Amino acid sequence: MPQLSKVKKAKRGNDKAFQELVEEEKNKLYRMAYLYVKNENDAIDIVHETIYKAYISIKKLKEPDYFTTWLTKILINTALDYIKKNKNIIPFEEIERYETTEKVPIAESLDLVDALDRLEEKYKTIIILRYYKGLQIKEIAHMLDCPEGTVKTNLHRAINKLRVDLREECL
Repeated sequence: MPQLSKVKKAKRGNDKAFQELVEEEKNKLYRMAYLYVKNENDAIDIVHETIYKAYISIKKLKEPDYFTTWLTKILINTALDYIKKNKNIIPFEEIERYETTEKVPIAESLDLVDALDRLEEKYKTIIILRYYKGLQIKEIAHMLDCPEGTVKTNLHRAINKLRVDLREECL
């Protein structure tokens, strides 16, 4: 069954359709939450809270075509709230367990993760949405409720901050 039809059923109160939608998205949600908090248990908590928030507000979803975008936005807000509440302390064990899927040496990958963590949240979110989720500028602007020009400017600033930060670490 196509996603759009599941979303429409879920909006009408069909729990099975909602559950199927969540099953399709949960791994992506977890990976994105983990990028924010760098802790397996916290990422799982954020995903659970995101799913709960989506479940209780699915009937308010205005554009069923944008279900994934809507769900991702809930996750981002939930993750940012969690970070504000918990000051994002990363246990050393989690850093040791870090694995990269890219063909980049682990030290360089950790440098990038550290530099990403030091970015302001608005920059970090745009970098994650653009390069991790692969969203286009227009999609990011829609998700964040801001003009495309703002997204482009913030993306450019984020990339420049990462460049400067990574250069300093190399020296």
